[in-house]
Amino acid sequence: MTNAYDTDSPPSSPASTRWLGHPRGLATLFFTEMWERFSYYGMRALLILYMTAAATGANPGLGLGTRDAAAVYGIYTAFVYLLALPGGWVADRLWGARNSVFAGGCIIACGHFSMAAPLIGLPEMPSFALGLTLIVAGTGLLKPNISAMVGELYPEGGGRRDAGFSIFYMGINLGGMFGPLLCGFLAESYNWHWGFSLAGFGMVLGLIQYKKGAQHLGGAGLHKAHPASQLNRPAPLLPLVLAVLIGVTIALGGAVTGFVLSLELVAKWLGAAVITMAGLYFAYLFFMAGLSRDEKQHLAVIVWLFLLAALFWSGFEQAGSSLNLFAYELTDRNVLGWNMPASWLQSINPLFIVALAPIFGTLWSWTANRNTDPSITIKFALGLIALATGFFVIAWGAANTSAANPASPAWLIVTYFLHTCGELCLSPVGLSAMTKLAPRGRVGQMMGVWFIATALGNLIAGLVAGSLEDLSPNALFWKVAMFIGAAGILALLASPLVKRLSSGAR
Repeated sequence: MTNAYDTDSPPSSPASTRWLGHPRGLATLFFTEMWERFSYYGMRALLILYMTAAATGANPGLGLGTRDAAAVYGIYTAFVYLLALPGGWVADRLWGARNSVFAGGCIIACGHFSMAAPLIGLPEMPSFALGLTLIVAGTGLLKPNISAMVGELYPEGGGRRDAGFSIFYMGINLGGMFGPLLCGFLAESYNWHWGFSLAGFGMVLGLIQYKKGAQHLGGAGLHKAHPASQLNRPAPLLPLVLAVLIGVTIALGGAVTGFVLSLELVAKWLGAAVITMAGLYFAYLFFMAGLSRDEKQHLAVIVWLFLLAALFWSGFEQAGSSLNLFAYELTDRNVLGWNMPASWLQSINPLFIVALAPIFGTLWSWTANRNTDPSITIKFALGLIALATGFFVIAWGAANTSAANPASPAWLIVTYFLHTCGELCLSPVGLSAMTKLAPRGRVGQMMGVWFIATALGNLIAGLVAGSLEDLSPNALFWKVAMFIGAAGILALLASPLVKRLSSGAR
């Protein structure tokens, strides 16, 4: 009987049974990811609301100020993406993707249950800090490796693999849509910790079906031997990445549990560390990696896209922080005399993704067939401009809003529609661009760069949302709209130069 560490025999092919015309193993990974995203987005929709809720009352929260709560939110979401880098390394070198996914799911479930532990009398703050730490560690193991396993189900590659990833992406958004609805209902209507518990049970369901469906995965995700030369060579910047992550995690734990440090200061330290790591890595590639002239030009484009992506996510990820607080405090959620949970509005983006992704895919195919497909940077610019337009809309809606005169949910729905359009212009295009522009032999590293840009954007989003402690929502949203809009216009103006630098990309 083989196990995940057998390396002498070749991996078996996925089982011959089919699911929607695809390998049966895709269903196993689809539902695992759906439940993981259910737990992640279900908890994320509650996170800043729970932290800012009063520490007394019928449904007490942590009673943190907006600035501290937003800093925790930014640090947490940044870690989710940063730990994908060492998580992928652990799977490649030590455990294999299949074992890493299962271990990650178990750690995630423990994290959610830790956040729910005050239900059985355990202390609030230590349980909360431990829960966040476990969730980011588990997500770092699960998230990058389950996607890699989907690719391994299609050794032939081609359009069939693309179609498989499209189905898999639907699982992500189904989980992201139902998580806030169910966890949010329990948390806001009854008890925050019930919502965290449901997120944990969702992950457990995902793990059960993952194990039951493992027989359909064939050889996907089994650990493969590496040449000794590769095993003995450290991954680029890995020790620095791990040192920074461990150090900031310890600082965050101390800050949350005892307020030893300013949470905002910890977030700024992490941001400086991420920028420094990225800058050192790009400098190494430019000056010490022996790249050709064309590869250096392509690398310059990657640096530009890295900056634009970080700016985009710094605005887009306001969804779980400042926009979530606006929904909770200043939006009229009364439906026939019933107060709808604010977290339900977090389900709008994945709903729009499910509806709009096929339309955008068809649009890009249509323009490509007519040789009118916009360049990479024009698509990035359109994404930024759509994001900025969404913030202009919500700034308008917030202009005359107060607790006594709340805004209609329609303002947020239109905002999320525009933000989703921006996401579909930028996110899948950015992933594709990293593979096309990457220097030879460094595609995986450039995917890591994309994760770092996303992490940096999430961190900035938390710091920006903290400004709600001093600024009105209207003023904050207006500033974000102006800044993101200016970046979009700059991206448009720079697109001819960037297109020339991108010439010859694979």
